Amino acid sequence: MSELTDEQRRDFEAAAFRTLVAHLRNRADVQNIDLMNLAGFCRNCLSNWYRDAANAAGLDMSKEESREIIYGMPYAEWQARHQTEASDAKKTAFEANRPKDH
Repeated sequence: MSELTDEQRRDFEAAAFRTLVAHLRNRADVQNIDLMNLAGFCRNCLSNWYRDAANAAGLDMSKEESREIIYGMPYAEWQARHQTEASDAKKTAFEANRPKDH
């Protein structure tokens, strides 16, 4: 493989990110706690990383604004439509493996 230009790398990373976000929007049955317990990140992490990048670039973005970008709707609406109560086992696993920033 030839070496990628900075622009190609950015474009390919952006395309992969958009695909991941679309996939997560289509898989609303997968709860954030499941993602956290399995992979150590969730939709909220993605929205935080997005907001951090925007803020670092000088754009003031709120948590709710970045969450709406990732969820495709206001977070409260996504919660009402899709979020279910986590089992005690899932909550215990989350607490045992919880990242420091959660």
